[in-house]
Amino acid sequence: MSTSTTLDQLVLRSPTDADWAQTTLLHGVSFGHFEHADTYAVARDLIADDGAVVVCDDDAVVGMAAYFDFAFTVPGGAVVPMAGVSMVGVAPTHRRRGVLRAMYVELHRRIAEAGYPLAGLTASEGGIYGRFGYGPATMERVLTIDRRFAKFHSDAPDPGGARIIRPAEHGDALAAIYERWRRQTPGGIRRVQGLWDDLLADREDDRDGGTELVGILHEDGYVLYRVCGTETLKVRVEEFKAVTTDAHVALTRGLLGLDLVETVELGTYARDPLPYLLTDSRVARTTKYEDDLWLRIMDVPAALETRIYQADVSTVIEVSDQFAGSGGRFALDIRNGRARCRPTDAPPQVSMDLDVLGSLYLGVHQVVPLALANRVRATDSMVLPRLQAAFLSDVPAHLGFPF
Repeated sequence: MSTSTTLDQLVLRSPTDADWAQTTLLHGVSFGHFEHADTYAVARDLIADDGAVVVCDDDAVVGMAAYFDFAFTVPGGAVVPMAGVSMVGVAPTHRRRGVLRAMYVELHRRIAEAGYPLAGLTASEGGIYGRFGYGPATMERVLTIDRRFAKFHSDAPDPGGARIIRPAEHGDALAAIYERWRRQTPGGIRRVQGLWDDLLADREDDRDGGTELVGILHEDGYVLYRVCGTETLKVRVEEFKAVTTDAHVALTRGLLGLDLVETVELGTYARDPLPYLLTDSRVARTTKYEDDLWLRIMDVPAALETRIYQADVSTVIEVSDQFAGSGGRFALDIRNGRARCRPTDAPPQVSMDLDVLGSLYLGVHQVVPLALANRVRATDSMVLPRLQAAFLSDVPAHLGFPF
């Protein structure tokens, strides 16, 4: 289906073949980086059927947005469809005309019509997407480790089994490990072969001043990294996936065993236990802690009934969605790890905006701190700790890859 809408002499519609050449320019201007043609082609292949819109001023494309068709892991290991919103840009010449909102209205209408229970995105700016019902659902924690002074506790395990590799020569092994990792990890996304091919192509303009990719491989995990600098060397980890604790420790030991390297920079998840392996946790400094994946709950009952919970609770939740009407009042009954969620007219005991529910969904953010900020409100405060305990995840959430 193709929709055409006019807003102040601008036209919003599905893109034609002739539009895509223009979108590469808009994408490069919007993100300050012009991607390789093959990278852009892979992204286009991920777009769902009728999953893109453009805004045109005469023949010029001045706005674009799309969503990818993703398979997404939620707490408990269920894999559900997620619309991964991406490739969003508005020309600097056409700001403040309602272009972004118009694209989002149409794009989310299509996402809802297609039956996705969840929509997700990664945000270049943190203050934009809450009004569209998105809440930060995973957090990226960057650890900067002074390798020279990093010493392991005497009781830290030393499982071994890791070796240095050239990643492009081990693509099948890396993909198999990632597939195991993403199926057990909330936030994991299925990575199609085109994405692997693009990653392992390791083009010069993707290295951001670093060396070619180097890998450390374990049968249950891997690290991909680059070395940056000349006199003072820094390792920048591009990806670290460990299916088991032994793999996590073995890969960490491999990274911190790199001679001549002063610092190791690792983007990881909030609850990464790496600092606890060291005699002095201060050498693993948190130098960044920032939102990573943002989630919008498109279908509240479907989304809440899909995941597994850690405690029992029964309550009535009112969810407000000022953007696209996905909210409502719901009776939520969680027993033995499973939820039953149904619309109800009963008085609400707990109320929140839709973006807050998105933040709670993967178990990273918690109910009680959000209540202290008045983002969650309750008629009976005793229900809040029970709701918080229920939404925790036994496996820490971690976004599979940025998009």
